[in-house]
Amino acid sequence: MEEVSLVSEGLKFMALGMGTVFLFLVVMITLMIVQAKIITRFFPEPHQEESAAAPVQQKQNINNKIAAISAAIMHHNQSK
Repeated sequence: MEEVSLVSEGLKFMALGMGTVFLFLVVMITLMIVQAKIITRFFPEPHQEESAAAPVQQKQNINNKIAAISAAIMHHNQSK
């Protein structure tokens, strides 16, 4: 008889704990959404105008990334 009581008490505590965590997560997500809306309203991101230089700059960024990755691989291989 006492074992059933312990199991039911354990289930109650489990439900209470999981409910508390779930409620906290719901409140946290809601507050993050509200915060994001407030930030985007008062601090909007500046719009970047598309120009003819954008593809050239994009290609240069890709070349820079390739150079950085190549340098990292060479450094890794030299340290072995």
